[in-house]
Amino acid sequence: MSGALDAPGVALRSDALIALRRVALNADISPVLAALPGGFATRRKGHGLEVADMREYVAGDDIRHLDRGTTARTGRLHVRQFQEERDRISLLIADFRPSMLWGMRRAFRSVAAAEALSLIGWNIVESGGRVGLMALSAGAPVIVPARGRSRGMLDVIGGMVQAHDTALHAMQAGVTDEPPLAQALSRAGRLVPSGAELMIASGFDTPGTDLADRLTSLARRRTPRLLLIAGDDVAQMPRGRYPIRLADGRRLRVALGGGMQTSQTPLQKIAGQTALVLRASDPVEHMARQILAAFPAEQAA
Repeated sequence: MSGALDAPGVALRSDALIALRRVALNADISPVLAALPGGFATRRKGHGLEVADMREYVAGDDIRHLDRGTTARTGRLHVRQFQEERDRISLLIADFRPSMLWGMRRAFRSVAAAEALSLIGWNIVESGGRVGLMALSAGAPVIVPARGRSRGMLDVIGGMVQAHDTALHAMQAGVTDEPPLAQALSRAGRLVPSGAELMIASGFDTPGTDLADRLTSLARRRTPRLLLIAGDDVAQMPRGRYPIRLADGRRLRVALGGGMQTSQTPLQKIAGQTALVLRASDPVEHMARQILAAFPAEQAA
């Protein structure tokens, strides 16, 4: 990749996403009010489904945990002890479709989407969870199975960089067809088990007529969380005449900018779901505080 496509904020670089680990873990939420209620649900040690140990029954134990086989073999009552591992699984869904490949200030919306997902992913793997990836573009999605620890996050970063590079080259070649987001999400539910999270970072352009139904269907067994990656309002641009190209290929010059700056809300409704609004022009440190405030990091048991 060379020229304009290699510029900072346009190209997606693995070293920059790896460096976000420090930003994610050191984020300070004090300047930002929590936007969404509750944190991420993770499984902790307790009365789960995995047998951790077997011991003799003592008064007060739950008789529903009696182990018939051990009791029969020993002639003494034995109960099972259960535990649940911390097993937060999250599928990071990065939207690199053509409508995401633009930006006015710091970075393309696609780059900001990758940054936001990386901030979330580093927090997940550092707390013992697992992350996978589905990167959407005009072509086939790039999929990385969910894995834990830093190795899993590095695989996700590699997948995002690969998918973004392919998307940029396709745009440069004139590929502008954009599949509806609802259609692109059709595989998401099959990539992670029930109870997993689906972190969707997108501008939600070209949503498709059935996006609300798709998200509702995914929410039955999984938890979709929406990150709306917004660009700058045209009112914030310097006043001037700007060249634009319409979807049908026509080119125009329009007068934009110079208006009053509009207030921004941290939340917005997308297809019936609440989305956290992140601006591509904001520094990654501010983005990290917004994410941590909206989705508080899970504390160890």
